[in-house]
Amino acid sequence: MKTSRRTKRMERQHKRSGNRAGINLVSLMDIFTILVFFLLVNSSDGEVLPTLKSVELPESVSEKAPREAIVIMVSAADVRVQGKIVASIDDLLQADDNIPPALLQALKTANPMEEGSDAPRREATIMGDRSIRYRLLKQVMAGCTEAGFSRISLAVLQKPLET
Repeated sequence: MKTSRRTKRMERQHKRSGNRAGINLVSLMDIFTILVFFLLVNSSDGEVLPTLKSVELPESVSEKAPREAIVIMVSAADVRVQGKIVASIDDLLQADDNIPPALLQALKTANPMEEGSDAPRREATIMGDRSIRYRLLKQVMAGCTEAGFSRISLAVLQKPLET
């Protein structure tokens, strides 16, 4: 069978360049793009609540995951709203059943009430150390209510159910 001049030229070109196998970059880029999207979507499953070494949470068998909300940490020494120290435990003890003004002001500015906003949407999560008195926790909860928070949650460590 007779071959054309074009076919002969193409065969010579292929012999000169050799049989170098190349990487298909389009497929590789597709795989990496899918991998990046997968990691971005699944990276939000992390911890919602910040941790503080001085706050040791009580354990519970609660199965509900925490929602994103204003975080109030009550340790043995101080009270923090969104990580910022707003009052000491001594202030709470001296205030009897009243709410210290610094704590109330910090709660109001942490999540200001907007015109026409739904009150049920305002949420606070209290991370109280297991060694604090209930009276102190009750004061912080009363401060949250007075500041306009309608949903108050207590953070706990989840322990497995015993069977």
